[in-house]
Amino acid sequence: MPHWLFYSVIALIIVWFLFKNMGTSKGIRSITTEALKEELKDKNKQFIDVRTPGEYKGNHIREFKNIPLNQLPHKVNQLSKDKEVVVICQSGMRSAKASKVLKQKGFDKVTNVKGGMSAW
Repeated sequence: MPHWLFYSVIALIIVWFLFKNMGTSKGIRSITTEALKEELKDKNKQFIDVRTPGEYKGNHIREFKNIPLNQLPHKVNQLSKDKEVVVICQSGMRSAKASKVLKQKGFDKVTNVKGGMSAW
């Protein structure tokens, strides 16, 4: 096998892996912090911040309830499956994980805030 072909295959595998793990999961909506400003007015949505209590205490958006990512699987019963859940963290990575957890727990309407509090 020529070296260029070998390296091309390796590069494609890496790109596929990154896309698979970094992309938005099926059924999870993604919004910008700019779009979030409008959504905060919607009383039919639930807003959760999955950062640590210390991060949340340091700076948070008033409408968001703090449920740290590591506690989320045990506290989903505090959320209504009938309402959309909007999830935020510091950068968007933990909220993406939290969004996947919510989908696995049967939540149909889940939205992740891209860029998180860093973009706010």
